Amino acid sequence: MKALVAFILLIQLPIHKAAPAAPPAPLGCDDPESEAAAEFAVNYINGHSHHGYKFALNRIDSIVVRHQGPNNEIVFLELDLLETTCPILSPTPLANCTVRSFTEHAVEGDCDVKLQKLDGKLSVVASKCHSHADSSEDVLRLCPDCPLLTTLNDTEVLSTVTAALNDHNSKTADAYLRLLEIGRARIQHHPVHVVSVEFAVAATNCSAEEAKDNVEACQLLPDDQSNYGFCTAAETKRPSQNLQVDCQLYGHQVPTPDVPFLSQGTSAGLVPSVVQGFTNHNLRISHNSPVASESSSSEFPSSALSAKAVAKRAVAEAAQHDKVPRPVGFVPPPPPCPGRIRHFKI
Repeated sequence: MKALVAFILLIQLPIHKAAPAAPPAPLGCDDPESEAAAEFAVNYINGHSHHGYKFALNRIDSIVVRHQGPNNEIVFLELDLLETTCPILSPTPLANCTVRSFTEHAVEGDCDVKLQKLDGKLSVVASKCHSHADSSEDVLRLCPDCPLLTTLNDTEVLSTVTAALNDHNSKTADAYLRLLEIGRARIQHHPVHVVSVEFAVAATNCSAEEAKDNVEACQLLPDDQSNYGFCTAAETKRPSQNLQVDCQLYGHQVPTPDVPFLSQGTSAGLVPSVVQGFTNHNLRISHNSPVASESSSSEFPSSALSAKAVAKRAVAEAAQHDKVPRPVGFVPPPPPCPGRIRHFKI
């Protein structure tokens, strides 16, 4: 009888199920994991850009993580980038590239990148980027005498690039160089009139001396011998005339199999049509994985594309926290997003 009573009491005891595991805390934009994902994304963007310059991370605007299963996450990043002084063909590591100063008329890149992190390994599922120069008004407000970016097909710019390349080829004993593309151009009107240009070049199969006899026969070197470089030039036109040119070749680089070099699709010696009427090369990166599954499709959620919404939510949460009494000297933590600015706000 006692055993029966004990059994009845036992089965009447509440059954406590194990509580489901709490979801992981959302990542902040400055968390190490977020920065590692952003670094991977920026390297991917630079590796798949074919024109202009390398870009460096300025700020992580937002990050959203969606858990797909064990050791499988989809990461949405919204990144703020800044143009560096390293041409896209330069072998210089990004860490050693200098971000252009605001007074040099900076160029900003905005990128949305979708990553998959499977078993700890990151891969890009989708990405889209564009870039634009800062407004002329903002530059002149800070530096009234600073020269501004001008259109890459401006007649003075084309004249200076032609003069600079001819000057280099007339003085070198090495390979004859051809123009690949104009990277940047600025014109200073006072107190002196100076046209400053930067442009990418490639070595041909002719020496500069041989090119004097038949320049039309000089062709770009094949891929297994290619040698690309970069030139800067400044031509003073008034009150006196002067031309300063500096060209350097990088030496042959082994191309990445899935990333074409700048020269492919660009007519040597001609200004690419992509720059007509523009002051900078647009960072037009768009990629969608052809094998993206339904759970990791290439579409970006609206919540991952609005840093303003993230910031607004963080402000609202901070306001709620402010209603709770805090001890003297308490400093509330910074909002998780957007993250810190690494260089300057543009």
